[in-house]
Amino acid sequence: MESFELNKVLGAVLGLCLCLQVIHLSAGAIFAPKVPAKPGFEIAVKQAETAAQPATKAPEEPIENLLAAANVDHGKELSRVCMACHTLQKGEPNKIGPNLYGVVGRPRASEPGYDYSAAMKAKGGTWTFDELNKFLAGPRNYIPGTKMTFAGFDNEHQRADVIAYLRTLSDNPVPLPTATAAPASSKPGEPSSPQKKGS
Repeated sequence: MESFELNKVLGAVLGLCLCLQVIHLSAGAIFAPKVPAKPGFEIAVKQAETAAQPATKAPEEPIENLLAAANVDHGKELSRVCMACHTLQKGEPNKIGPNLYGVVGRPRASEPGYDYSAAMKAKGGTWTFDELNKFLAGPRNYIPGTKMTFAGFDNEHQRADVIAYLRTLSDNPVPLPTATAAPASSKPGEPSSPQKKGS
C-alpha cells in the first residue's frame, strides 16, 4: 500500500507541474509583450525647457590682450596637468605626448622621435599663440583625430597663463604680441601679477 500511496503523490505532483506548464505557455501566447523597435525609454521634454537653452558664448578676448595680463607662475601651476602626458624641459624624452620645450613658434607635428596622428600632420602650420589658444580650448574639437585626450581649458585666462608659461620654455622665447586694446581684467580669485618681462 505504501508504494501505491507514493505513486498517487508523485502522480499528483507531476499532474500539477504539467498543469502549471500549460498555464504558463497559454499566458505567454495570450499576453505576449510588445518588443519596441528601438530599445530604451522615450522621455517627454517640455518645449519650454528646450527653449531655455543658454545663449551662444560671448566672443572671447583676443589672445594678445590675454597674454598681456597673463601670469606665468599661475601658468606653471596649471601646466602640471600637462605633465601627465608631456615632458616640459629641454632634452627630456617624449611620453604619451611630445616634449613641449620650445613648442611656442615650433612647426606643428615636428618634435623628433614622436609619432604624431595623421590629423595633426595634416593640419600643418605653426604653433602660434593664437593656434595654441584655439587648440587648448578643446583639442579634439579643433583637430578631430588628435591623440590628445585632454578636454582643454574652458577658461580663456587659464589658457593664456599656460601659453605664457610654455613661451618661457625656450632658448629664445617668441616675443609677446602687442595688445590690441586694454589688457584683459584679472581673474577673480587668481593671482593677477603681470607677465614677467624677459621671461
